[in-house]
Amino acid sequence: MAQDERYTVVVNQELQYATVPVSWPVPPGWRTTSQTGTVEECLAYVETHWTDMRPMSLRRAMDQAGTRRVDGP
Repeated sequence: MAQDERYTVVVNQELQYATVPVSWPVPPGWRTTSQTGTVEECLAYVETHWTDMRPMSLRRAMDQAGTRRVDGP
C-alpha cells in the first residue's frame, strides 16, 4: 500500500461498503460514494455510514417477518 495512495468508498445494492484504491476500476455491482481520501478517511466514512452490517435483503426479509433485532428498537 503506497503511502500517498488515494482511496474511494464503494457500496453495493445490499448497502455493504468497501474501500478501494481510486486507481482500480469500480468492481461490478458496486458504485462509488462521495468519499475519496486516505484509507483512514475512507474507513472513518464507512464506520459512520455502515451502521447495520446486515445485507439489505436480510433487513427487508426480517422487516416483513416482523423480526426485530435484539439490540434494536
